[in-house]
Amino acid sequence: MKIKPHWQILLSLALATLMGILFRSMGKEPGLATDFINGVIMSCEVVGKLFMNLLKMIIVPLVVSSVIAGITNLHGVKGFGRLLGKTTGFYALTSLLAICLGLVLVNVIQPGLSNGVPNEEIRAAFEDHEATEEEKKKVADAQGDGVEQAGFFAQLSGFFLRMVPVNVLSAAAVNGQMLGLIFFSILFAIAMTRLSRDQVSPLRNLFTSLNDVMIVLTQAIMALAPIGVYALIVPVVYKTGGVLYLALGKYFFTVLLALGIHLFVIMPIIIKVLAGVNPLDHFRAMRTALLTAFSTASSSATLPVTMRCIQDNAGVSKSTASFTLPLGATVNMDGTALYECVAVIFVAQVMGFDLPLAAQFMVVISALLTSVGVAGIPSASLVAIMIILTSSNIPGAETAVIALLAVDRLLDMSRTAVNVFGDSCAALVVAKSEGEKVLQG
Repeated sequence: MKIKPHWQILLSLALATLMGILFRSMGKEPGLATDFINGVIMSCEVVGKLFMNLLKMIIVPLVVSSVIAGITNLHGVKGFGRLLGKTTGFYALTSLLAICLGLVLVNVIQPGLSNGVPNEEIRAAFEDHEATEEEKKKVADAQGDGVEQAGFFAQLSGFFLRMVPVNVLSAAAVNGQMLGLIFFSILFAIAMTRLSRDQVSPLRNLFTSLNDVMIVLTQAIMALAPIGVYALIVPVVYKTGGVLYLALGKYFFTVLLALGIHLFVIMPIIIKVLAGVNPLDHFRAMRTALLTAFSTASSSATLPVTMRCIQDNAGVSKSTASFTLPLGATVNMDGTALYECVAVIFVAQVMGFDLPLAAQFMVVISALLTSVGVAGIPSASLVAIMIILTSSNIPGAETAVIALLAVDRLLDMSRTAVNVFGDSCAALVVAKSEGEKVLQG
């Protein structure tokens, strides 16, 4: 009996977790066992990276072909404008709801305080945490990307500059910013719709065929998902833990609670009201994409799986999915925006830095703007957190961000699943508004 793909991935997650825990218990003393474990961990890291590279390899041609094919198959620019308005409106609404939810919970739970005062244990952990070279490089990269964008208007202008890069292929392939690539693809597709049917047909058929080929290639790569997921998770479980992890437990719980409420309460209510869809049916339709997102911590890498699930399982048309999902993988980051807001307020609480309501409002706006431009790859939100901490003049930004890396991986995986589910909900709501027959509650 053939096991369904989502069960294969879930089984891989369970086995990888057990193996990571077993290796942690065995690898404390030097010897042959430790050498063997280190060899296995290194092998898993290589296999996991290969799987991630395979997924990332197909992102650029998939995005370009899907956006152009999707728009050119619409009924002219008028149909495109309608879809764009609905999609961006939905993304702005859900992101704002997510940020406000995070802001409320972090102020109510106050994970950075102990009996109303800054938690000295966490502050000491921030100050005493010895960064690895990899952690220092991540923070340095974040600082380098964030210094010139610290101000509110600079963030806004930076967003538009990223949207119109000098070299779209370089922006997407080298810097991991797909916003410029999507913007170019949209302009290219709109220009195609201005041509006569005879002129545009060969080019439209070319991109449609290219999109079909990319879908076939995606399916072949995703057949390797259980192996890739196992290889990605084992090193994470093996390396996670320590005193700092326990000290950040309240913060960890706050983020997970906020993400859980948004994923299991707010978004289901939205799709039930706006699309008339049974949320349980939609969760079932998207389970493979959600597990892939959780495993890879990359909304961009999960995009091929999300597109396949929303079309095959939820009944959304290719034209709608090809427009909403690639756009959402870049600009719709509900989980990331929520996480940024909670992380910044948490650091402020720990460092004893008072953030009045007006300053917290700026954090909300900053989280909304920076989440749009964050690349859909693991730990990319470090850039955004560094930008917001710097612009808010909160002390200890570097050491705090380094310390947060101790619990970032699981939170990164969780918020990526929220991001992907939000994208799928947008596709569902837009498809329903366009009269498509999608899941019925």
